[in-house]
Amino acid sequence: MSSCAWCKNKPCSDIEGQYPLNCPTNNQDWVQRFKTEYQKDENKKIAATAAYIEKTGYCEWTRIEEIMQFARKLDFTKLGLAFCSGLQKEAKVVADYYRNQGFEVISAVCCTGALDKSSAGIREEDKFRPNQPESMCNPIGQALIMNEQQTQLNIVLGLCVGHDSLFLKYSKALVTVLAVKDRVLAHNPLAAVYCADSYYRRKLFPK
Repeated sequence: MSSCAWCKNKPCSDIEGQYPLNCPTNNQDWVQRFKTEYQKDENKKIAATAAYIEKTGYCEWTRIEEIMQFARKLDFTKLGLAFCSGLQKEAKVVADYYRNQGFEVISAVCCTGALDKSSAGIREEDKFRPNQPESMCNPIGQALIMNEQQTQLNIVLGLCVGHDSLFLKYSKALVTVLAVKDRVLAHNPLAAVYCADSYYRRKLFPK
């Protein structure tokens, strides 16, 4: 059973490391399987580009810049932007930035399609306004828009937990995440992690 989160030394960061008994790196069948996958042309190109971005922009490029450089290095020209309606202002800034960088941007808001929650089997008690029409987030629809427009790289901006999962499931193009949804922490979920020994301890680890 892989338990990397509890491994203190991370010996896999060293090619010649000594691995604990439960380390996945000891599984040569698994190692050979992923090595084979990296030899595929598309995967090799993506991995090499990611390494270039990691090294070249290290502590210099912001995430929005890294995505731009990643897309440019892969010769992509058409980007998809799947965003939450609560981040409309931010989505426009992001779309304008990528357009100014020379990319075509296809954008789709989460409530596109105006699908009523009831028609998707969502219970009335799980609506904000029970027994009233209420549009649901439509990540499958967002992905289909991107697929039909043949985007080359899709960017997720603030989709809800689970909705982002469905978007990832249905997107035909590569997907990267610019920001995730966390209304409580201004879309910075790691703030709770960084405060796990202080303000958020009781919430994350109740006695």
